[in-house]
Amino acid sequence: MHILLMLVWIIILFAVVMLHVAYATYFERKSIGHMQVRLGPMRVGWHGLLQPIADGVKSFFKEDVIPANADRPTFLAAPIICLVAMMTSLAVLPFAKGWVLADINIGLLFIFAMSSLSSYGVVLAGWASNSKFSFLGGLRSMAQVISYEIAMGLSLVGVMLLSGSLNLSEIVAAQGDSILGMYLIPQCIGFFVFFISMLAETNRVPFDLPEAETELVSGYCTEYSGMRYAIFFMAEYIGMMVMASIGTVCFLGGWNGPFAVPFFPPLWFVLKIYLFMFIFIWIRATLPRYRYDQLMDLGWKLLIPLALANIVLTACLKAMIGLGRL
Repeated sequence: MHILLMLVWIIILFAVVMLHVAYATYFERKSIGHMQVRLGPMRVGWHGLLQPIADGVKSFFKEDVIPANADRPTFLAAPIICLVAMMTSLAVLPFAKGWVLADINIGLLFIFAMSSLSSYGVVLAGWASNSKFSFLGGLRSMAQVISYEIAMGLSLVGVMLLSGSLNLSEIVAAQGDSILGMYLIPQCIGFFVFFISMLAETNRVPFDLPEAETELVSGYCTEYSGMRYAIFFMAEYIGMMVMASIGTVCFLGGWNGPFAVPFFPPLWFVLKIYLFMFIFIWIRATLPRYRYDQLMDLGWKLLIPLALANIVLTACLKAMIGLGRL
């Protein structure tokens, strides 16, 4: 019975996430359209509301072209690796108290592991395509992930020190005693480092070097078409959701809000995620792309030293106050 209930929860979560992916693209296209004094999608359905469905159906029926010189098994597996890694991360995210599939004690570590695994899919896609553009995109992605995962991991050490746990539900509970019920103020340096690393980790503007359209056609997914291209797209948007969820859990108090919402406990969690998503979109519409050397300098010369300084400050503060939580 327990296994059956778990399967039902997994199916519901999968359906909700797929709906999120579809309408996150619509939300992004509409928002950027209005920011650029355009209307965005308007044709399919009222104000283009059915556009994501039309795009999904189109991708499903498009021809799946595999280059003649590609490493076929690796080429086929790469998008699946990306999607499965990102989907697996969702299992440990607490959307509300008790609303989590797997409440494991190393939830934060597990998400880092899955995030690293998804970057293998990108690198393999670049290598297996047997294309210079794809290969360059894959190399850039690997260098970017190595640089920014270090900064991201270090930025969350302060949160671990304050909460005394790697369990995501316990991290949310520990923030109850902090300022405004969140670690945003005590961990403002950590949040700054995390936010920039999050943009780089999800290959979003201004750090979208692995798929820089102006230089590499479409980067690591240049040779992909049809449903496999759509799978990369889905993995990217689920990755954005996972990173926004980590930011919400570790810095914004998770599902806690100014008042409880008994009929839908995850309401505040969802609103905070979509605040992050809007900032992702706003940055895309506002900022130009970083040059590659600037990207590396920012990661190694600014973010990692800042994250290390934040760890030292947090440890000293915790030792001086003598309390487990701020």
